[in-house]
Amino acid sequence: MQAQSQPPVSLLVVILNYRTAGLTIDCLRSLVPEIPTVLGCKVVVVDNDSQDGSAEKIQTAIAASDWGDWASLMPLPHNGGFAAGNNAPIREILKTETPPPYVLLLNPDTVVRPGAIRALVDFMEANPKVGIAGSRLEEPDGTPQRSAFRFPSIFSELEDSLRLGFVSRLLSRWVVAPPVPEADCPTDWVAGASMIIRREVFDAIGLMDEQYFLYFEEVDFCLQANRAGWPCWYVPESRVVHFVGQSSGITNTNRKPKRRPQYWFDSRRRYFVKNHGQVYAAIADITRIIGFSLWHVRRTLQRRPDIDPPKMLIDLISNSVFLKGSQV
Repeated sequence: MQAQSQPPVSLLVVILNYRTAGLTIDCLRSLVPEIPTVLGCKVVVVDNDSQDGSAEKIQTAIAASDWGDWASLMPLPHNGGFAAGNNAPIREILKTETPPPYVLLLNPDTVVRPGAIRALVDFMEANPKVGIAGSRLEEPDGTPQRSAFRFPSIFSELEDSLRLGFVSRLLSRWVVAPPVPEADCPTDWVAGASMIIRREVFDAIGLMDEQYFLYFEEVDFCLQANRAGWPCWYVPESRVVHFVGQSSGITNTNRKPKRRPQYWFDSRRRYFVKNHGQVYAAIADITRIIGFSLWHVRRTLQRRPDIDPPKMLIDLISNSVFLKGSQV
């Protein structure tokens, strides 16, 4: 009797772990009831050279829980960042004879709600001209997080740094993180914490830019896709709990802000220089530095609490295009 052939992979889910083994295992556990809803769904956990026993813990959990028929581990020899880590299994599966029609990037610090994966696949099936779609990210109590965004611009740099009510209202159409939409809608980009990508997008623009170590890579990827004719949509029917900033700590609002790491400034500079040119990037830098300086003065005079990362102004200046050019 011949063994039954396995169905081709229809959806590759990529979970990139870096020293968050417990969260990654919880994420895998939340996928257990979702896997049967998408025939041919496979999950690859990439360990980004954690060097803390994460790979062993995850492999043990996969074996002990009998998840091996749909989940596997891909340890990497070095940590190349978010784009490089996610690209590793995508690059391999795109080389196969029948690559999957969809790839889903899923953060390790997420727990999927029932039906979340099926909702994304159904949306993509019903909308063949959409290249990328993202889930509604939310707190454990269901409070939505802003996860449908606009592309950064000079105007958004001013609005975000100045933090002045009438200016924000005047520049509302350029605010990067607008209010959470209630229904499916087009958007510039979605958070890489839960982002499904059509295979044809990779055919058109390639993989994510590995020159970004962390942050701005999904913004850049969605921009390249948009320019190639593959728009991005937000799909709130797909609900995913997101424990914000558990890996990097940068966006975790429950902790005192840490100083922004060098890679955040490198990524920001690369995004503006690559996509808009050095002159535009320089104007964006001037705008943010002036806006943040004015906010700092106003905050001091009004005796408001300082909620910004330490040495933010100094770091903005020292990492500007004026001092570093297009260096990344």
